[in-house]
Parts: sequence; structure tokens; C-alpha cells
Amino acid sequence: MPELNRALWWQRCRAPLPLAALSLALLHAQGAAAQGAPVDAPLILKRTPELTETIPPELRGQLPSFVDGNRISGRPDLETIVEGNASLRRGDTVINADRLEYYQPDDLAKARGNVRVNQGGNVYEGPELELKLESFEGFFNNVRYRFLATGGHGDADRIDFVDSNVSVARRATYTTCRREDFPGWMPAWLLSAATLTTDTEENVGVATDARLTFMGISTPAFPSISFPLNNDRKSGFLPPTIGIDNVNGVDVTVPYYWNIAPNRDATFYPNLMSKRGINLGSEFRYLEDKYNGTARFDYMPSDSLRDRSRWGAWTHHEQTFDPKPFGLDSLSATLNINRVSDNDYWRDFTRTPSLTTRLLNSNGSLNWATGDWNGFFGATKYQTLQYDQAPVIPPYDRLPQITANYAKYDWKGFDIAFNTDYSRFRADPTVQLQPNGDRVFAQAEISRPFLTPGTFIIPKLKLHTATYQFDGPLANGATSATSTIPTISLDSGMVFERDANYFGRAFRQTLEPRAYYVNTPYRNQSNLPVYDTAANDFNFATVYNENEFSGHDRISATNALTVGVSTRLYDSETGEQAARFGIAQRYRLKDQNVTLPTTGQTAATAVAREGVSDLLLGAQINWTSKWSVDTTFQYNPDTRRSVRSAVTGRYSPEPYHNFTASYRYQAPTLPGGTDGNKSIDFGWQWPLNDLWGDKGKDLGPGRGAGGGRWYAVGRLNYSMQDRKLTDGVLGIEYDGCCWIGRVVLEQLSTGQVTANKRIMFQLEFVGFASIGTNPQRTLTQNIQRYQPLRQPYAGASRFTNYD
Repeated sequence: MPELNRALWWQRCRAPLPLAALSLALLHAQGAAAQGAPVDAPLILKRTPELTETIPPELRGQLPSFVDGNRISGRPDLETIVEGNASLRRGDTVINADRLEYYQPDDLAKARGNVRVNQGGNVYEGPELELKLESFEGFFNNVRYRFLATGGHGDADRIDFVDSNVSVARRATYTTCRREDFPGWMPAWLLSAATLTTDTEENVGVATDARLTFMGISTPAFPSISFPLNNDRKSGFLPPTIGIDNVNGVDVTVPYYWNIAPNRDATFYPNLMSKRGINLGSEFRYLEDKYNGTARFDYMPSDSLRDRSRWGAWTHHEQTFDPKPFGLDSLSATLNINRVSDNDYWRDFTRTPSLTTRLLNSNGSLNWATGDWNGFFGATKYQTLQYDQAPVIPPYDRLPQITANYAKYDWKGFDIAFNTDYSRFRADPTVQLQPNGDRVFAQAEISRPFLTPGTFIIPKLKLHTATYQFDGPLANGATSATSTIPTISLDSGMVFERDANYFGRAFRQTLEPRAYYVNTPYRNQSNLPVYDTAANDFNFATVYNENEFSGHDRISATNALTVGVSTRLYDSETGEQAARFGIAQRYRLKDQNVTLPTTGQTAATAVAREGVSDLLLGAQINWTSKWSVDTTFQYNPDTRRSVRSAVTGRYSPEPYHNFTASYRYQAPTLPGGTDGNKSIDFGWQWPLNDLWGDKGKDLGPGRGAGGGRWYAVGRLNYSMQDRKLTDGVLGIEYDGCCWIGRVVLEQLSTGQVTANKRIMFQLEFVGFASIGTNPQRTLTQNIQRYQPLRQPYAGASRFTNYD
């Protein structure tokens, strides 16, 4: 073949190379006419597999090769030699070098001098390469490399390519720290290994005889270390977590993760506590076409803190069934199990699901729906974790509960609803001081909404009936009871709108008056037990309700008119709500004489007298996305004092800048009572570098604001009534760009005089592994709008690093 100057030679031309994700097949007008097609036939888009993220193996052997260089020579179908700015491209692989030799019979490429290989976005550079293109087998000497998925890079004496996914680097290094161009540069952390095997299909790296160096300090050699090459899951031991607290002492956990299948996994986490012993934890997760769920079980054979074995079990399962054989539209089931070994579990194991409540609810249900009907068959059982200084009355178990509900909207202008429920209530009668029993209730309602763009009037008629059958006699000797109570209500309101301008900003302002009248006659219900009923909280959500009780054992005798008005400001350009102000008050035309009985731990509810109720005032201001204020006040006109108030302000000018402050006050229910609350709460996440004028730059969600930055994080809840800190979190984070350090102190109250305290340390090597106790859950739960400095994000496309 004659020598060509800057010639392009197309070797093994089997298919044209597309230049875009969709190639255009253009039907020429004359050719189309010759085939009988109209001359104005439209362009036809065809998909190409060439630009997919992963080229299928069966297509690799069919791809064309492109060779480019200053001088090309060779023999057809034998060899091709390219000298000067040589390049060879096939599929997702590009080789650049000073000299390139390609031997067609062996599909072997040899490159010398300034060799650079880009294989699917992973880059390798060095002086000498031998590689079979289709199978991607070969070696690279004295190589520098960079992985696309993590940005990790390093050096190696030699890399052996086993195939397009697996490579083995000899005497290799690895880090995710950005390489700086100055003499003597060393990364903040560096992994050195005798061999480093990477598998991009499994997305895992395995280093043997490995040492990890951080800030010049090296660990002893580890026989083997595995780490992820991206955010995908993989089986293996996870980095250990180490913490210190006043209950557990030194707390060390070495988790093992088992990636069973793409839709199933399990984690085993043996936990050694220096003051207590070993706790064995496990969690299983699954996601199938028809069902999904999680199951967790913890077991501590011998806990020296309580001198007994401890255990906890938590499961959640959801499943759907084929409803057609039953003539239904949908059929599903749920199952939840929450159980622990003893009453102190919630205080002694504060990082388990039992932390959130002392009432552990186990339940199961079969749910169905067809047309306008729906319902379920289920059962609920509680475990109540008692605490001597704050005992809790156990709620009633429902064994079983069966419901059926009907709803029809706009039937000849009417809305109709019908609800039925059968429940069998079970509890300890010696604690509840009333007999167990069965209850059937039915509730029917019909309303006729009259709606216009600016007004609404909704009259409604409701009838509630309940029938009880008791296991034992009531105080009056009855073993059964029945109640039937009607209710009429009229809800009405108007919506006015106008253009307004405040502080140089244009708004659409609304004025929304509302009047709600309800009349329920008095029925003596004092002889009925209380199974699932409590007094409603008095707020903007309940002031417009017919019944002042939740549940179905009490229906309030309400003859009252509630009047309120609210106004909203909407940004004229974006339509976002910038502010809302509201006021509401209930006026009773008669006394509300239906009350709840005393339980031994709570006083009986008082009769609500005729006259005006407390005044509710609320405001929510979101003037800009940077700050907001939310306030609620409940004012008693008789005592001329606030009964309850809450004020919350938030300032968040940009990512990773967040400050929240709250004040809450709740007056005691009885004069001189201790059930009130008066507290302040502060939460924050803020870059400390801002204090000395070092502003960062937002690098995107979960990417931080740049390296070399300190962040203060925390939350403090202080009881002004008890004059003590109830809960607190204080911490500091440092973003070193390729590593993050965290130190967090936590105090969590577990009783009136007890609290758990712990300190959490974590060192995160970005894109590699973490050492210590991860405080992310603590920070996320306690700090509103906390943003992690690093979090998983979609992996980069191979075309982001395209040659």
C-alpha cells in the first residue's frame, strides 16, 4: 500500500459509523420515486446501538475500525502501520500513540510512545501497549489510569487486561484525590497494593497486600480489601463503625452485606459493646413483582446491662393479588410485626426502629376495592413499653376489624358516603377499668354542594349509629348498648381575588371568608366505654369538623358556628404562595356536654360552655426561597392569655446554608399542672469558612461546595420549663475534597432524668470507603433540610470522557 500523508484508511468496512444517537436514513427523492414512493416522503429516524452506554458483545465483532495518522503503510488483510499522531478507533475503544501497529489476522494492536487508551470513558496512559481489540486482552506497561465512575486514578507497573471488564494492575496505587500539577504532590489518601483487580461489570475492586495511607500515616498491610467502583451494591464486609457512649461504652460494628440478587439483599451486623456484650443484628430486603418488604431481627444472648437476653423483631410486607377471580378491581395485603423482648428496649437500643415510639404496633390486613366500594379485613395488636416514671395506658387491640365503605360523588348533584366497621376490642380490663367488647358502627352522609368559581355552599346530613356487646357488665349492669345520633351542617365560603403590590412586588391576593355551622343534638353517652376515642386537638384543621372527638365512641353535642377568614399572596410571575394569614373562632350556641371519662392518669374532659372558643391565629410567610416564618397562636379571650403558641423561622440562602429556630409554648391543662411545655429549638448547617470571607461554590446536589471547607452542624432543644437541655446534637464536618471528616456529639433523652450520650467519629474516603460511625441518620433526623456533603448520584456517561 503506498504511503499517504494524513490519510484516513477505513479497514474492514462492514457498517457505516453513526455520528449521532439517532441516524437518519434519507430516502432520495429520485430513488423514492423509482420505487413508487412519494417524492416528499418524510425522513425516517432509526435507532443505533453504537451510542448505547454498553455495547453488546455480539455487536463488538461487527464494528468497523478507523485508523488515522500522519503516515500509514502496510499490507492488505495482514498488517497496518501508522506513524505520527496515530489513532485507532473501534466501538467504545480509542488508542492514540506515536506509533501504532495493527495485525489483522490476530486482531492485535501494538502501540509505542505516548500511548493513551480510552475504553468506555476509562483512560490509561503509558509508553507501551499490546491489546487485542475485540476480546480486549493484553497488557500496558508503566501505566497511569483514571476510572470514569468514581474519578479514581493511580499508577501501576503493569496492567493486564483479562477482557473488556476485568483488569489486573501490578504494584498499583489508587486514590480519588484530584491530581495537582506541582513537584512532590501527594494525595491526602492513597491505597497501595501488590495487585489491584477491577471488574467494571460487577463494579468492584479488590486489592491484595494493601496499605492505606492518610496524611502520611499508613495502616498495616491488609491481605485483601474490596471496594465499589460506583454506587452499585456489592457483597462483602462493609467498613467497621466505631462509637463511644455512656450506655454501651466502646461500640464496634463490622457489617457484612450480601447482594443476593438485584431485587434481594441482606445485611448482618455483629455489634460489640464493651459494657454490655455482643448484639447480633440482621436485615433482609426483597422486591418482587407482586410483593416486597423488609425483615429485621436483633438478638443479644446476654446483656450485662439488664442481666438477661434481649431481642427485637421488625417486619414490613406488602403484596398484591389477582382480583379478577373474586370480581374485584384490586386486592392487596399488608403485614407489620414490631416486637421487642422487654420494656427497657426502647431506652437501651436507641438506634433501632423501637426508638420512635413506646407503642409497638403489629398488624395485618387484606384490602379490597371494587367500583365505589372498598374495605379491609385485619387485626391489630400492641406491645406497650412501660416506664415507671411515665406510664402509658395500653390501647385496645382489634382482633379482628372488618370495614366496608361506599362513596359516590356527583350523583345527580349529590355526594353520598356510607361507612361500616366491626371491631372486637381486647385489653386488660383491670388496667382499662371497663369491659372488653364488640362494636359495630355505621355512618351515612349525604351532601349537596353548590359551587361557583367564587363561592361554595355545602349542606350535609349525617347519621351515626353504634351498637356494643360487652364481655362483662358496665357500671349500670348493662351488657349491651346502642346509640344513634344525627348531625346537620352547613359549610359556606367565598373567594375574592385582586392584584396587589407590596414592597415593590406584584401579587395576586385572595380574601377567603368561611362560615361553618354544625348542629348535633345531645345524647347521653356517659354509659358507653371508650375504645378508640380522644378529644381532637384544637387547630385550623379541626375547628371546621362536625365532631370534636376522634374515633366513634363519642359524638359531640355541638351547636356552634365557626367563622374564619384567610388571605393569601401568590407571586404574579411564578404562582408560588408567598404568604398566608388566617383567623378563626368558634361560637357555641349551647353547652357541649359530652365528655370523656377519667382514666386514672388523665382528668376527665370538661364541659365546653356556651360562648366563644379560643381564638386561632396563624401565619405562614415564604417571601423568598431563602427564608420563611410559620406561626400559630391560640388565645383565650376569658383569661386574656395565650394557651398555645408556636413560632418557627428558617433561613436558607443557598445550598449547605440552613438555620432554623423555633419557640413552642403549651399551657398546662389544669392550674399549677406540670403537663405544659415551654421550649426553644435551634438547628443549623453552615459553612464556617463564610465567617472569614471564603465563599464556596455549589458543585451540585451531594457534591459539596468545594474542598478545604469546615461545616458546623447541630440541633439544640432546651426546655425553659425544666431549665435543661432535653435533646442535643453538636458536630463539625470537614470537606477535604477527596475525604470528609465528621465528629458529632449526641444527647438523647430516654426519660425524665436519664439520657443517652454518644460521640461519633467518621472518616470518609470519597469513592472508596468510610471508617467510623456514620452520623448521617442522626443529622438527617434532627436538622431540618440537612444536606449530605456526599450522596449517591447518577453515574457519568462514557461520552462525558469521549475522545
